[in-house]
Amino acid sequence: MQRSLAQLEQAFYEEARADRIRRERLAAKAAQRARRRQLEKLHKRGSIRYALLVLTLIATAVVVTIAMFETLYHVMG
Repeated sequence: MQRSLAQLEQAFYEEARADRIRRERLAAKAAQRARRRQLEKLHKRGSIRYALLVLTLIATAVVVTIAMFETLYHVMG
């Protein structure tokens, strides 16, 4: 009886330890996934901002070119 109780208690401690390790591992994986999602979101936002910047620069160049030729046409004409 005493020996089986000691074995049962030892098995309980081992199971509790295994559960604690499993929970810690799951928490670490969840934190890693959250960080990865955050980085992907940040990268996506940066890519969109870069594309908008490029489009704005191109639109500005087009508008300035058209305005320059219109002004040249009015001055020369």
